Amino acid sequence: MRDYVEQKRRDIDSHNASGRDRAINANIRRLTNVGTFRAYIYNYLKNHPQIHENMTLLVRQLDPTPQGLPIEIYCFTNTTEWNTYEGIQSDLMDHLFALAPDFGLRIFQSPSGQDVRELAETLRVDQPRQG
Repeated sequence: MRDYVEQKRRDIDSHNASGRDRAINANIRRLTNVGTFRAYIYNYLKNHPQIHENMTLLVRQLDPTPQGLPIEIYCFTNTTEWNTYEGIQSDLMDHLFALAPDFGLRIFQSPSGQDVRELAETLRVDQPRQG
């Protein structure tokens, strides 16, 4: 990742120093946490021993939604044995979910009825009694 970040910073600095669109703050290029996370995922998968090296590997962000910014991961394992495939997929997602906060990102999960009940109970317990 060090090489990626250094190269990206050089590219961004070069672009911003060129004077193009510098007068408008929104046009200045920046290094982002989601872009860096996307690059990490790509490089992690590219070097993963259980990902097929000669087949399509794609990591991209999709259009934002009210729930967040989806990241699509498209790759192939080097096995077609279903149980092994499911284990590889689960391990990869566990790794990425655990690592997202290191990039300043949070994984979105829709709250369930149980989540709402627990929140309501927490609010009831934390409220001072009236009267």
